Amino acid sequence: MPVMEHLVEFQVRLTRAVIAMAVIFMGTFLYADALVKWLRIPLQNMFVPSKLTWEPTDLPTVPFVFLAPAEALWQNVKVAGLCAVVIAMPYLLFEIWRFVVPGLHTQERRFVGPFVCVSALAFYAGAGFSFFFVLPFALNFLISYGVNAGFVPQISIAQYVGFALWFLMVFGLIFEVPLAITLMAKLGWVDAPSLIQYWKWALLGSFVIAAILTPTPDPFNQTLMAGPMFLLYWVGIFGAKVFGKKTPAEGSQPGVPTVAMAVAGAGGSASGMAMPKSSGDDYVNVPGGRHH
Repeated sequence: MPVMEHLVEFQVRLTRAVIAMAVIFMGTFLYADALVKWLRIPLQNMFVPSKLTWEPTDLPTVPFVFLAPAEALWQNVKVAGLCAVVIAMPYLLFEIWRFVVPGLHTQERRFVGPFVCVSALAFYAGAGFSFFFVLPFALNFLISYGVNAGFVPQISIAQYVGFALWFLMVFGLIFEVPLAITLMAKLGWVDAPSLIQYWKWALLGSFVIAAILTPTPDPFNQTLMAGPMFLLYWVGIFGAKVFGKKTPAEGSQPGVPTVAMAVAGAGGSASGMAMPKSSGDDYVNVPGGRHH
């Protein structure tokens, strides 16, 4: 496909994605206040998996304040925008897949389609894990520390929404790590033994990346992010071992056809056979020729 046709196809896919995002955003913005209230649930509640309910913590009531005239409106826009991205994620991934599928081989198309579907589910799982488990622990620890130090909690709506949305987005991307490792193994870029060999570097890299991505410098939140990231690295190793590209057998020579090898072997054996020496008595004269 020529370059201009690729650009036109990219423009069409991008336009469709933007229109879908705009339509969904208008719907989520109408319920932005309810979404912000829903986002405040992890602030003073803890999720109990055994009961599948939220239970209030012993923290005092934490009022929200806004420090700029347009701060509250802008936070509603951010919450509605992220919610629109989460809802539209399957369609966005579908448009990306339709754009890249013409350049893929038949074998690659068979696993790219399921990969797109599973990646959307993994993003939702990561955001849900952050909302139900990571955010409550992180917020309870940080606010309890400030209250025990004698400070009165008053949180800016902008700071809280930015903190919560960042955690949701980052954990959604972290849960894509096993899929990314499995895809690279499927393409033959990495393999399970090499990934196991460098597990110490993966542990160090998890803490370095967590230190960069966490919105606070405390080691507690850094560990909350680095721990799941390192565990998902091992999940990716398992996926690379199961779905990775299979290496050819040691006895076979890749790239050499079997027929060619057989012919080469036959030629070698034929050349190795000794021709019988003819004696003078075995000479057969040519008809009409002179006999020496």
